[in-house]
Parts: sequence; C-alpha cells; structure tokens
Amino acid sequence: MSDSPPPPPSPATASPPSPSRVPSPSPSSSPSWQRPVRLSLTDLLLLGLVGIRSRRMRAVLSALGISLGIATMILVTGIPASSQRALDRELTALGTDRLQAVADNRFAQKGETASFPKEAAAMVDRIAPVKAVTMVGNVHVKVRRSDRDHSGSSVALSVQAAQPNLLQVINTRVRSGHYLTAATGRFPTAVLGAAAAADLGFQDLTPGAPPPQILVDNRWFSVVGILHGAPLAPSIDSSVLIGWDSARKTLGFDGRPTQLYIQAEESEIEDVYSVLPATIAPASPDTVRVTRPSDALAAKRSTETAFSGLFIGLAGVALLVGGIGVANTMVISVLERRREIGLRRALGAARGHIRSQFLAESVALSSLGGLAGVLLGSAANALYAACRGWPLTLPLPAAGGSLVGAVLVGVLAGVYPALRAARLPPTEALATV
Repeated sequence: MSDSPPPPPSPATASPPSPSRVPSPSPSSSPSWQRPVRLSLTDLLLLGLVGIRSRRMRAVLSALGISLGIATMILVTGIPASSQRALDRELTALGTDRLQAVADNRFAQKGETASFPKEAAAMVDRIAPVKAVTMVGNVHVKVRRSDRDHSGSSVALSVQAAQPNLLQVINTRVRSGHYLTAATGRFPTAVLGAAAAADLGFQDLTPGAPPPQILVDNRWFSVVGILHGAPLAPSIDSSVLIGWDSARKTLGFDGRPTQLYIQAEESEIEDVYSVLPATIAPASPDTVRVTRPSDALAAKRSTETAFSGLFIGLAGVALLVGGIGVANTMVISVLERRREIGLRRALGAARGHIRSQFLAESVALSSLGGLAGVLLGSAANALYAACRGWPLTLPLPAAGGSLVGAVLVGVLAGVYPALRAARLPPTEALATV
C-alpha cells in the first residue's frame, strides 16, 4: 500500500459552498470612505471660525454692525431705566404710595369733633398691601407762646397726640433735636412742626442747652425737637406733637384718632383706597374722608408706558439692522469662497457639512458681535448715569435677551447663505479655479 495523499477533487466534481454559509456584509465591515462623517460640536465651532479668522477685517466690520445695534438697545433700555428710577424717587416723594384718612366733621354731633375708633390703626394694618400706618389725635387745647412770654396770649396751633413712627409714614425728618420715642412719649415733651416753631419764635435747638418750655393747657412741656417741612402732611407743619401716652395722662386725651396716615404698595393703592372707609369705621364708613392718590401717580404710570413702547421699537430696529449686516456678509462670503466649497465637496464633504459650516460661522459672528455690544452698551450706560448722578440700572433681561437675539439673528441670517453654499455643484465651483 502507498502512503501518498489522495488526489484533490476535480473542479467538475467540487460542490459549491452552501448559500447559508455565505457571510452577510455588516456595516462595520464596509470601507471607512463609505461611512458618513459626523462633525462634533467642537469641530463644527472651529470650522465656523475659519472664515472669521481668515477674513478678520471683514468679520470685525460685520460684527461691529450688530454690536452697535445691541449696544444701542442696551443704551435705549439702560439710560431711560436709570432716568426712570430717578424720576420714581422724585414722584414717590410726592406721595404716590400714601393715603390720608380724616374724620369728617360734617357727621359729628353739635359741639363734638369727629374721630375714629381707637382700634382703627390696628384694623388698617391688617390690609395686606399696607406697609405702615400711624395715627394722630387732636387734643383740642391751647398753646402759650413760651416760658419767656407772660402775656397770656394763645397761639392758634393744634396740639396733636402722635406715635413714634409718624415721620417714617409722612416722609419727613427732624431738623433740630430729636423726635418722640416710646420712652419720651410718656413724659411732657413736645416736637414742633416747621410752621409751629416759626410761630412760637423758635430757631434750631442748641445742643446741650436746657430745652425751651411751652405752656400747653397750663402744663409745661419741654421742646425736644423741630421738624423739617412735611409736604405730604401740611397739618403737621402747624402742629405741636406730643406723645400718645403723655396726652392721655396729662391733658385728658380720650385716645381716639382724628387722622390716619397710610403707606401702601403703590400698585395696590387704589384697592386700599376703596376699602379704607369700611375698615376704619365699619359702622359708619361715610364719616371717613380719604384722600385720593396723588396725580403724580398717573403721570408716573404714563411715563412708564411711554418708555416701554420706545424700548420695544428701538430694540427691534437695532436687531433688524444687525441681522441684515450679517446676512450681507455671509452672502458675499459664499460668493468669494466658491473654490473652497468646490474643493471640499470634491474631497468628500457632504452638503450638510457645508450648510453646518456657514451656519456656524454666521452664528459665531453674530454672537461675538452681540457680546461686544452688551459690554460696550453697559459701559456707556454706566458712564452716562454717573455723569447725570442717576442710580445705575443695568437691564439684565435686556442684556440676556440681546445675546439670545444675536444668536437667533445669526441663525436667520445664515440660513440662506448656507443653503446656497450647499447647493453649489462641485464641478461648477472648481471651474472657477
């Protein structure tokens, strides 16, 4: 027997492989040049900055257009906002957030003076928009000129029992000396309004000197303070103010207030006005006479409305001008970069890559311009407010909205140039080389 291997089968007798054994192609086994290329966010951003870096002067001029537009929007919102705050302070000082309730003497019985219930201030303080409330009561006694005047003549000044928070609510302050406190209000001490001090012949009090004396209903009171004028409460100017407890103990005051001063939320001032009579005197609301909000409140709200309309109009124009500038720059960029587009397409770049490149460039250009505009506008706003002595107001919503608007403008301005660049055939683009 021979040990030689058996002969190989002839081609005629060889059986073909079973179809079930033929391996099916998998996506991973396909060549790399057949697989679509996906650009990462970083690559897309770097690709979008290529045009900006290669044409820096044009990019600067284009970004300057949108940055000036954004800076204009910051200025037209920031400067009037600072001016509005300064105006608000002046108008608020006129009493746009304050009300005054007076007991109407027309409903009082003959020989009596109208007054409110003792718990009137506490009931008003329960109204949610009310921030502060104070009360004064007419004591109905006479005042002699001073301890140096023995003529016996009386001065036509009202003596009012007051509370320690009066100055805060009527928005005035002490000109000389000090105001009544919870402690000093229990003793025979007095504070004079500006007109009352002039009528009594008092100037500013001398620090460290014994306080001057006034005779109130045959009781001596020490003058411990003199007030500035009170434009929101003219009756206080011609009054002698004494402590609530002192008036009850020494002058027989019944503790019933005749006037209430209320400070409330300005936006809710009309609502507070409408419920005050029933709150102060539930049994007889007709006896309560409430002053209406100052006319300055209507003027203040009309200026706010006018400023708001101006802001919206100027902001829209600024964004429109900036968007047109960016769109114009991107269209010119597509026309000048036809060779680059054709070469990239010939090397395998898809239309989506071209669209993404020009769209990213437009967004980057608008975003840079928007950021520069926000910084420029904020600096100009701060400088102008400082020169005018206004409180600085940086409109953060406007700044944030400007950046978002710049991105949206970049997207809208880059859509048409990006589509035009993507539709450019490679052969036509390379024919210009």
